[in-house]
Amino acid sequence: MFLPPKGTGGAAYIELFSGPGRSLVEGAGYFIDGSPLVAFKAAQLSGTKFSELHFNDLDSENIDALRQRIAQLGGAAQFYNEAASTAVDRITYALNPTGLHFAFLDPYNLESLPFSIIQKLATLSRMDMLIHVSIFDLQRNLRRYLNERRVLDSFMPGWHDAVDVNRGDQAVRTALLRHWLGLIKGLGTTPADGIELVSATGGQRLYWLVFVSAHPLGRKLWNDISNVNNQGRLL
Repeated sequence: MFLPPKGTGGAAYIELFSGPGRSLVEGAGYFIDGSPLVAFKAAQLSGTKFSELHFNDLDSENIDALRQRIAQLGGAAQFYNEAASTAVDRITYALNPTGLHFAFLDPYNLESLPFSIIQKLATLSRMDMLIHVSIFDLQRNLRRYLNERRVLDSFMPGWHDAVDVNRGDQAVRTALLRHWLGLIKGLGTTPADGIELVSATGGQRLYWLVFVSAHPLGRKLWNDISNVNNQGRLL
């Protein structure tokens, strides 16, 4: 419907925090493909390639390494070496507004993902997003973030008037994330019910994976494949 010969809107894959394209498995001593290469190879194997690839990373060495790895696989992409909040403007401008696009947002911490990035991506009516929310960062720095306000003001505007900060830490974290999900819904796009909790081998909670789509079919597909149990649900 979106790719030739049936359509011309295109289907782009976007990463604003792409990294170098491979990751060292801590303690194991070997490398695995990072998300840019996983997405590229999966699309190749499916027989339905993305019409465009857009990769950004603030670290120039990372983006240079990724450029070489994509080229070695016979691929082509657009590469950016900017802050994510800057690169998102260039990328959304370049995308066909009638296409079906997918963005993976995998920041190191909450500060790296201002809500304005999600707002800009959501202006494209068929933009699906998979967002990594660092629960580890929110848990470790919760009280500092509440006191300083700057990071939370950027990540989830309006939180201060919506959350009772005098409650226990777990209740405050849940209220903050409920507020953030509500902001996303206010953009006309909706998080799927199945929110994946990703934990370390020792059980330490690391991050949530939140899938966002403006179309019910996208959310249904995510809920069908996600491995969420009652303990893993956010709400």
